[in-house]
Amino acid sequence: MLSLSFWLCLLLNLVVLVFSAENFTRDDFPPPSLFVFGAGTSAFQFEGAESEDGRTPSIWDTFSYPVGNLQGEKGKKTCDGYHKYKEDVQLMADTGLEAYRFSISWSRLIPNGRGPVNPKGLEYYNNLINELTSHGIQLHVTLSHSDLPQVLEDEYGGYLSRKIVKDFTEYAGVCFREFGDRVLHWNTFNEANIFIVGGYDLGITPPQRCSPPFGFNCARGNSSTEPYIAAHNILLAHASAARLYKDKYQDRQHGFIGINLYTIGFFPYTNATEDLIATQRANAFFIGWFANPLVFGDYPDIVEKNVGKRLPVFTKLESEQVKDSFDFIGLNHYTTSYIKDNPSSLKMDIRDFNADIAVELIVKGDASMTDEYPVLPYGLVEVLEYFKQNYGNPPIYIHENGQQTPYSVGLNDTSRINFIQGFIGGLLDAVRNGCNARGYFVWSFLDLFELLGGSQFSFGLYYVDLDDKDVKRYPKLSAKWYSRFLKERSIKSDGAIEVEKNMSGISQSHLSQ
Repeated sequence: MLSLSFWLCLLLNLVVLVFSAENFTRDDFPPPSLFVFGAGTSAFQFEGAESEDGRTPSIWDTFSYPVGNLQGEKGKKTCDGYHKYKEDVQLMADTGLEAYRFSISWSRLIPNGRGPVNPKGLEYYNNLINELTSHGIQLHVTLSHSDLPQVLEDEYGGYLSRKIVKDFTEYAGVCFREFGDRVLHWNTFNEANIFIVGGYDLGITPPQRCSPPFGFNCARGNSSTEPYIAAHNILLAHASAARLYKDKYQDRQHGFIGINLYTIGFFPYTNATEDLIATQRANAFFIGWFANPLVFGDYPDIVEKNVGKRLPVFTKLESEQVKDSFDFIGLNHYTTSYIKDNPSSLKMDIRDFNADIAVELIVKGDASMTDEYPVLPYGLVEVLEYFKQNYGNPPIYIHENGQQTPYSVGLNDTSRINFIQGFIGGLLDAVRNGCNARGYFVWSFLDLFELLGGSQFSFGLYYVDLDDKDVKRYPKLSAKWYSRFLKERSIKSDGAIEVEKNMSGISQSHLSQ
C-alpha cells in the first residue's frame, strides 16, 4: 500500500503544475534565439514515394509492408510529403512554427548505403531545406530515425557490426557537406535506447531480432547479447560522426550536434528502500546506458554489474571519443511509470535487457494499452531534473511530446490540447527552476503513418485524409491552439473551449473512419 507521504508529495507536484500551467504565454519562455517551439515528422512516416527517384528500402519498409494491420499500402504513400512539401512548409509558417524537426532518409540520399549520392534525393532535401529557410523556420535534422538502409542490414547485420561506424560517418559527412550551410542542429540517432530494445530484444520493431524466451516470433537474434552490442556500436557511430562534424565543419558552419533518447518519468511504486533503489536502477538502464558514456565515458556501474561479460567494453580511446561527443541531448517523452523492485529476474539463467533491470514497470498511459496518453507533466519535470542533477544540466531539446488518439477523432482533438498545454506548463516550471531546456517540439506536425499503428492512431496537429487522392490536410483544434500560443496570445485553462468556439466550420462526416 502506498504511504500517505508518497501521495501527498505526488499531489503537491500536481497542484503546482496545474496552477503554473493555467495562464502563460510564449513570452514567458526565453525568446526564439534561446528557446524554440516547433513540431516534427520523420522521413519514413512523412515522405511516402517509397520507390520513387532512386530510393531503396529501409528496414522499416521491410518490417511494415507485409504486416496487414499496419496498412502497408497507405504506408507507401503516407501523407505524401515528398510531393507536398511546399504546401506543408506554408502550413508551418501559417501556424507560426519557429522550428521544424525532420529526418533524412539515408536510403533516399545514398541508395546503396555507401558510395554514390542520389541526385534526386539530394535535390529533394535541398529543396525542402531551402523552402524552410525562406520562411525563417529553424531546421533540426535527424540523420537516422530508425530507418537504416536494408542493404546494410543484409550485408553485415547493420548495427551489430563495427562496419556501421564507418558507413554512418560517411553518410553523416555527406549531409554536413551538402546541407550544413543551412542546418545548424544535427541529431544523429532518434530514440537510440528504445530502437535497440524494440529491435534487438523484443523484436517488435525492425530489424526484428530476438530469441526465446524473450521477444515475439523472431526468426533470428539473441536478446541476451545483441541489444548491448548494437547499442555500443550506435554510441561509437554517433561519436565518430560528431567528431567529424566538430573537426571539419563546426567552426565554419557554427552548428550543433547531439543524440536523442526516449525517456519515461520513473517514480517508486512505494517509499520502500527497495523500490527507491529500483527506480535509480531503471534510470541507470534506460537513460544512463547512453547518457553515462556520453558524459563520463563509460557505462553506469549497475549496468556493468548486472550485465557482466555480455556488456562490451570501451577501449581508452573509444571512451575518450564518446565522452563529450554532443552539444545537446534530445529527449522524446510521452509517459510516466511507477517502479517496483523485482530481484527475482536476476536469478534467471538467461537474461535480456528487461531482466537485467530487475524491476516491474507499472505504466501510466502506454500506447500499446490505451488510446490516449494521460496528461502527466510531472514525469517530464522529473526527467529534466534528473539530467540537471546527474549530468551537469546539459542543453536539452524536447524533440517529441504529444498525445495519441484514434484516427477517427478527426478535427476535434480537445484532449490533445489539454495534453500539450499541460506539458508546456510543466516545461515552463522546469525552465524557471533552472533546467537547461532549449526547445519543445510537438509530435507530430501532421498525421503520419505511425510506426506501430499505421493509420489506426494519430498524433498530428493537422488531420491528413489518407483516403483522399490528394491527401488533403485539415487543421485540428490543436493546430489552432498551438498557433494561438506561438503567436503569443494568452493561454488559459479553458483554451480548448475558446479555440473550439472559434473553429472554422469543417464537416466531420467525411473525416471519420
